[in-house]
Amino acid sequence: MKIKAVEGLVEALKAEGIRGVATFPTTQINNAIGADPDINIFMVRDERYAVAVADAYSRVMDGKDFGVCTVMGGVNAAGTQMAYGALAQAYEDSVPLLCLTDGVEAEAFGRTRYSIDEGFRSVTKWCGYINKPERVPEYMRRAFTKLKTGRPSPVLLQLPRDLGEYDTGEYPYAKVKGWRSMGDPKDVEKTVKAVKKAKNPIMFVGQGVFSADAASDLREFAEAAQLPVLTTLKGKSVFPEDHPLSLGVRGEPAERFLGKADMVLTVGMGHTPCHFMHKIPDSVHKKIIQVTIDESDLNTDYLVDHAIMGDAKLVLGQLKGELEKQGTVKPNEALHKEIEDTWGTMMKTYTPLMESGETPINPYRVYGDLMKVLDMEKSLVTHESGNTRDQLSAVYKSQVPHGFLGWGNVSTLGYGLGGAMGAKLAFPDWQVVSVTGDAGVGYQMGNWETMVRYEMGITTVHINNDGFGGYGPGFWGKGHSPYTYELTGHKVQSSAKVAEALGIQAERVDDPDEVEPALKRALKANASNRPYLLEFICSKHPVFPGWIR
Repeated sequence: MKIKAVEGLVEALKAEGIRGVATFPTTQINNAIGADPDINIFMVRDERYAVAVADAYSRVMDGKDFGVCTVMGGVNAAGTQMAYGALAQAYEDSVPLLCLTDGVEAEAFGRTRYSIDEGFRSVTKWCGYINKPERVPEYMRRAFTKLKTGRPSPVLLQLPRDLGEYDTGEYPYAKVKGWRSMGDPKDVEKTVKAVKKAKNPIMFVGQGVFSADAASDLREFAEAAQLPVLTTLKGKSVFPEDHPLSLGVRGEPAERFLGKADMVLTVGMGHTPCHFMHKIPDSVHKKIIQVTIDESDLNTDYLVDHAIMGDAKLVLGQLKGELEKQGTVKPNEALHKEIEDTWGTMMKTYTPLMESGETPINPYRVYGDLMKVLDMEKSLVTHESGNTRDQLSAVYKSQVPHGFLGWGNVSTLGYGLGGAMGAKLAFPDWQVVSVTGDAGVGYQMGNWETMVRYEMGITTVHINNDGFGGYGPGFWGKGHSPYTYELTGHKVQSSAKVAEALGIQAERVDDPDEVEPALKRALKANASNRPYLLEFICSKHPVFPGWIR
């Protein structure tokens, strides 16, 4: 049977189990998808959000499904250009997603000033251009093989308009398999011996554990070896933070145990520190063992004493099996007590803030009440770039995998709402909350209408403190950007009124005793598939644990 090239691309998506595509708003690919009843189009209001929704969906699916987005390309490549920042973030955060766009037609090839290939080569794992209709199956095979194999990263594929037809009998498509590798058994044996020999070993784990669908494997090995677990921001919630071995992401537990560790076993994370990640202090006097799928991660900022090259899920299973051969460790009650006491020391600073009755409302009061009202077994909270990220990553205690969506090496403002929408598509029965400050909310407003159109029960929490906390002067000092922190105050502008004008139920809250009831009202509306916005009038309180440097 002969079909058009673009129809063959849609058939390949269906064969791979793709049932939804995020987009904005025009490309030949959308028309072919829209004509097919088996794939849904999810239209946002700009190209960066199309990528962000696909990105978040991929993050929370742990390799079992992939986010796909379409943007306008070809000679008028405005859509792909707008998508660049979001793809850069996905690339930095090692997120597998497929971005589809129009390719430049053959007669214009080489004549355009802008090249999609050259522009996106640095932020994709592979950038492909389909030059003949019969190569659609080949290129889709290559794209999905790259998504499913090796280090997760975005792939961009270009399909020129009106490329022609091909015969599916001669050029069929079949779903491809991803390939994973186990670690060298000798490396595994050596690692377990090092763990058992160390006096103060810890695990430091990242998003790669999620990507390998290995959260349960991580927990089983950590418990068997009695290893404290510290996570990166992107790895937050991969290990339950109410577990007696959890060190969370940042704060006194991280500082104490990473500081005194004589052995650090890292899994699913790179060692080159970004702005939102701990350095390993006094690394030359610690044994560092790295489990990674990517050889380019090895021996970067730190000399690695030992490494296991392999998939995180398979290697964690190997480590547990080898530990059982060498002898598992009894529950270390003294260690559990030390971790608990260290958490207690940290929370002496933050619990009073989370219970504060001061006005304007302390933002930590919002976070404390949020944890009271959410179903911690079926909810996801995400942040924005800035104070909401730094505060929530410290005090919000997630209990289930993906109970928290942490993000950002390249940290693009506005991603939080895209993250929430992608998560809601993946987990429609979960409570989903996006927390933003004054910087992020400006980026989000243009996409609020999307939640109304698709009846998405998402709560947006806006911490409105009339500016950028920590940028200008305050009780914390002179600030780091004292010339660029002031905004129009809440007595003049209101995000709640903007949300209402766009069809979203919204309310402004300035009484700390109304925080919890307001959150309950929002979640009740969400349960009926209605988005809700809460504008909390808060103080500037840029206080949070730092990253170890």
